Amino acid sequence: MINNCISLPPKALVANWETLTRTFIRPESEEAKETLIKYMEQILFGLQEFLREHVGITEEKSLKELAELFSDASLPLVPEKMLAEVITDLVQDIAPHAVNVASPYFVGHMTAAIPFFMVHLKTITAALNQNVVKLETSKVVSILEKQLLAKIHRLVYQQSKGFYDTHVQNTETALGCFTEDGTIANITALWVARNRLFGPKPGFEGIEKEGVVAAYKAYDIDRSVVLVSCLAHYSLQKAGGILGIGNKNVVAIDVDSNYRLDMDHLRRTLGSLRSEGRTKIVAIVGLAGATETGTIDPLREIADICLEQDIHFHADGAWGGPTLLSGKYKHLLDGIQYADSVTIDGHKQFYMPMGCGMVYFKEPTALDAIAYHSRYINRPGSVDLGIKSLSGSREANSLILDSALKIMGTNGYGLLIEHSIQVAREFAEEIQSRPDFELTSPQVLNILTYRFFPKALKQRLKKEDDKGKKRLYEGLNDINITIQRNQREAGNSFVSRTTLKGTEDWPEDRVVLRVVIMNPMTDIDILREILDEQENIYRQEKRK
Repeated sequence: MINNCISLPPKALVANWETLTRTFIRPESEEAKETLIKYMEQILFGLQEFLREHVGITEEKSLKELAELFSDASLPLVPEKMLAEVITDLVQDIAPHAVNVASPYFVGHMTAAIPFFMVHLKTITAALNQNVVKLETSKVVSILEKQLLAKIHRLVYQQSKGFYDTHVQNTETALGCFTEDGTIANITALWVARNRLFGPKPGFEGIEKEGVVAAYKAYDIDRSVVLVSCLAHYSLQKAGGILGIGNKNVVAIDVDSNYRLDMDHLRRTLGSLRSEGRTKIVAIVGLAGATETGTIDPLREIADICLEQDIHFHADGAWGGPTLLSGKYKHLLDGIQYADSVTIDGHKQFYMPMGCGMVYFKEPTALDAIAYHSRYINRPGSVDLGIKSLSGSREANSLILDSALKIMGTNGYGLLIEHSIQVAREFAEEIQSRPDFELTSPQVLNILTYRFFPKALKQRLKKEDDKGKKRLYEGLNDINITIQRNQREAGNSFVSRTTLKGTEDWPEDRVVLRVVIMNPMTDIDILREILDEQENIYRQEKRK
């Protein structure tokens, strides 16, 4: 049972300078120290066992019940609990109601188990508390970060050794930057693209200084757009709003039957925009692993169009980018090396703790377009990484990723990628072998969509007219919503759901189930259990 948050604090606990100083520099007591060591040893050396014992989607308590227990909005004037009590509460009262994303049965989102050593690395990073946007609060960590940026840049762009020798520690150039997540990485890429498109010219100091209205007047246009797949991550719409071009001008391009960007539709859209003549194109975005389906856009074809028409090509590889670490599957991202900018998330398939994104640029001077300086930090000519970054303060995630690569090597990461894709392939085959299921998008990487589609309904569909088909598909959507919701609430396993646009066979939107396979402990036997559970849920609902 969760403790009452408004219980009166013990009288012995006071806030004075002596106790505050003691709390600040060391545990309050031996009891606190022992409690901390007890749980930290479990977390540091037996992370998965700790999570199985203390955390999980297995203990049912409604969000309404939890919200009622956390409704007191007053701050304590004096200390309420000792460190030992707080740690015990976290483990016993909070953790059981968190989500055990490390469970091999949790396959619904892009958040999964992390290697046990990541907790060690995160702990050291927190203890050092470096702020990597300025050299004066990071020193060697900033130097290491530039080296790591060069290493990942080389993975993506495959430039010569001489290129990296020139730029790895060059204070005048930047091959990319770390961010807090893929959203900020995508925004940064489009920020650079916008500023370079609307750069200074006679009588105009550039969009960054004068704003969107002045830029449109100076370039004699009415609007600017970003062209993206209709499966693009919603961070790109956010970018449209933040950068002032308007999110309705983040224009969705159709996908083909394989859920890849429809190149014919892209070419028609480009032709229409060019002939109309009052619109500038900020960028075209290609997906290197769509969030919903895991499919990959034709990156090389997009690159050719962008080169031909002088358009910024951004590849969103937040999910699929690390596939480059696999010798077996890196060919799937062919063309990404021609992108002007590339987003990769660290907390996805680099298996890092939450809060790490990266963006890379083909041109080492591209980030000059968003450079800012200050008199007390980020001075002109300094090596402060914050000069060319949206972040004002940022922890040393590069220290974690650099260490992880040294521990696992690119081959180790490649094995994780290959295992996930292999299991996804087996799962796709399993779905296709079951008469009551239907695969709704092709298996490319390790994200799959499918739906429960009872055999009897498939047979009925052949006999229905359009009106009857519409009713049937609406009922089918309801079935899949119910299955996903009931399975989530049961707490034994978790898959997510999304809605895909209709196909040529039927134009109505389809509710589908979505699986993300990245936990190395997830195998085909576990996925079969998940499908069995979904079948049981359907039968139970049908009997009601």
